[in-house]
Amino acid sequence: MDIELQSLIDTHEQPFVVIDRSYRIVAANQRYCDAYGMTPAAIVGQQCHAVSHHSQRPCHENGEHCPHQALFTQGETVEVLHTHYHADNQPERTRIRGHRLRGADGELYLGEQLFPLEAEAGSECDAMQMIGQSPAFLSCVDNLARVAESEASILLYGESGVGKELAARFIHARSNRAGAAFIVINCAAVPESLFESELFGHERGAFSGSSGLKKGLFELADSGTLFLDEVGEIPLAMQAKLLRVLETGEFRRVGGTQTLTADVRVVSATNRRLLDEVDAKRFRLDLYYRLAGIDVTLPPLRERAADLPDLANFLLKRLTGGQSPCRLAPDAVAALQAYDFPGNVRELRNLLQHAVLSCRDGTIRAADLRLPPRVAHVRPDAASASLRDMERAHLQSLLDAHQGHRARVAAALGVTERTLYRKLKQHGLGKS
Repeated sequence: MDIELQSLIDTHEQPFVVIDRSYRIVAANQRYCDAYGMTPAAIVGQQCHAVSHHSQRPCHENGEHCPHQALFTQGETVEVLHTHYHADNQPERTRIRGHRLRGADGELYLGEQLFPLEAEAGSECDAMQMIGQSPAFLSCVDNLARVAESEASILLYGESGVGKELAARFIHARSNRAGAAFIVINCAAVPESLFESELFGHERGAFSGSSGLKKGLFELADSGTLFLDEVGEIPLAMQAKLLRVLETGEFRRVGGTQTLTADVRVVSATNRRLLDEVDAKRFRLDLYYRLAGIDVTLPPLRERAADLPDLANFLLKRLTGGQSPCRLAPDAVAALQAYDFPGNVRELRNLLQHAVLSCRDGTIRAADLRLPPRVAHVRPDAASASLRDMERAHLQSLLDAHQGHRARVAAALGVTERTLYRKLKQHGLGKS
């Protein structure tokens, strides 16, 4: 062991490991050892991919962009997103930052600094988890982990059923407010006449039927996070009141005279383009800018087709309670991956719930899924072509969103520009 390298990495708060040209771990700090449930003596000498991926092959041979290959083959230090596996074989999304290190003998080493993207409770919310390893999903999780560290208000945009509340809970669990309350209000489900009372509470006798004092959700979320789901549905008359509370932190209960304060971080979600609502005079521009301190777009399921097998298997375990779990036949997987899922994860869950009742031998086939005829009979080999089409469409959408700026597209995907160039070449995109 290089004593100089060991003393260097022991100063890091994050897990840190040093790897030689042969993928062999030569030093690891205690946090890295704790993450994988091993002693330093057991880790040093092993190959890095055997520890982090439980694989006998380097990660670049399994299709991942590899910091080791980038340094020793291309002379680059990169930051990438990987899925690592701990001692209990549970996956964890991890941001890896590569470093160029020199030992006392002048030998070149790779230093890997790890930033787990999920707090212990960050990926699990009640009966659901954030499942996926596709580039679009990992990029989104990385983005959520970064914004969680901020105190700014966050606006989540995504189609119905993509898991916006799950993302909001992930942000809360990663934030400095994780130990406080996470309060949810579905703005579309509250009648306009009760909206102010629901948010800010009311005093006894404030209106007919108010027999006692009621604390509002804003007050209950003090020191924590308030999640405004379907924020575009907030009545226009209430938007000015909400804006003032967000700006000052002060409010009064309905029928009250006492000014109360609460320290609340607001995370909002919508499936609408709020600026279009502003143009239509249905949403206040000043409230939009107060809510959208940082905006994050969640990818639809059709852009995450590679995640469907793992996500479907996870949902099946939940639906069956782990008892006599069903499995997906190859033709069922192919059919799911060929479908565009307008209802996203919520629709997938409903399809699987029906299929569990329909299948008789524990195997779900395409015929057991309520899918349109055009995808119900798709061949498994056709699913690969469908995935290629989806990847091409996703790359094209990112190119359009970033005006063809490859560095920004690579950053959004969590890959290097060299890797992006290869993908663009494969799909015939980005030609100058």
